[in-house]
Amino acid sequence: MRIHRTLAEGCAGILREVFDQGRVLDRILEQVFRANPKWGKRDRGFIAETVFEVTRWRRALAFVAGSETLQALCAAQWNRAGLEVPEWWVWEGYRIPEMTAREELLGSEPRAIHESIPDWLDQRASEELGEEWDPQLTALNRRAPVFLRVNRLRLTPTEAIGWLLENGVESALVHGVPDALVLPDGRSLPKGLAGEGLVEIQDAGSQTIAPLLDVEPGMRVVDACAGAGGKTLHLAALMQGRGEIVAMDVSAAKLSELRRRAARAGTRIIRTETWREDTLKRYAGWADRVLIDAPCSGLGTLRRQPDLKWRLSEGALEKTRRLQRRLLDHYPGLLRPGGKFVYATCSVLPSENEGQIELLRERDGRFAVEEIRKTSPAGSGWDGFFAARLAVP
Repeated sequence: MRIHRTLAEGCAGILREVFDQGRVLDRILEQVFRANPKWGKRDRGFIAETVFEVTRWRRALAFVAGSETLQALCAAQWNRAGLEVPEWWVWEGYRIPEMTAREELLGSEPRAIHESIPDWLDQRASEELGEEWDPQLTALNRRAPVFLRVNRLRLTPTEAIGWLLENGVESALVHGVPDALVLPDGRSLPKGLAGEGLVEIQDAGSQTIAPLLDVEPGMRVVDACAGAGGKTLHLAALMQGRGEIVAMDVSAAKLSELRRRAARAGTRIIRTETWREDTLKRYAGWADRVLIDAPCSGLGTLRRQPDLKWRLSEGALEKTRRLQRRLLDHYPGLLRPGGKFVYATCSVLPSENEGQIELLRERDGRFAVEEIRKTSPAGSGWDGFFAARLAVP
């Protein structure tokens, strides 16, 4: 593929927003594509490939290029991808022949460089995970396939496979996750099909969380940190569209998106509530089940969000852990006697997972751990998730 100047400059512009201004890669990429509707599928694919891989391999590419400038990082990535770097693309650092040679030296560099992760984060994860960190990090640097969750309120997984195939999309069942389908590598779900409400894009690891809540039709359920509602919708399907789900979040915009998705999915049992100071008091003792899908570092999702590792800091991680403790101290109060709650994160760090549950039980010994589930990126090929179900006497 010939690299056009407009596309090359577009890549550098997106990366500048991500690295210098801390913008979320997915969001800025979507905005740029909307602002340039004349770019074709191939153009968009080139830009997405470049910015995601440069973001994923930032430190490794800087070593290869001998420079941390965006122009040098892009040149190193294009050379790595087998593309001819245009003569008009100017950068500091090594020329193409030197870059090619330095690729061979990359494996002898420290792990934080050849696996491209901040030093502090590599050290922290290594301290917490020990030898397990190496295979997890390698897995988290692989590209993620697209997983779908079949909306059981509308059709079965087998019917979904047929429907997708009729629309030119191949898919396959995922062992161990009853409602999940996976698309072939490099394939995505066309927007038109996503809007039908028959399937939702949701990682297979994420799909293991809602079933752990052990819901039944007719129950009262609180999704305390619902966001845009991927797990909320899954709960509604597991409840067969009967009962009540209150989806809470501090973001009104995310809850608005949840309402749109719920209408599309054909469920009417979800009610949204923007978090207020009196929320805990109003819903105290109301729920049969509570899902605490807690804010976390997000390290389990680096395959899809490689920019996370550059936005995260030690201070932000500690602040997140304090928030997790507060949620665990207060949100179980929404349960009626005999109810159950699930604490979940998309992190692979034990300090955000098992460590938080242990601290909770030290503070309040009433809670009994019934089951813990973890998905390992290295072991499953899915995103990394942790979930624990606890019972209230």
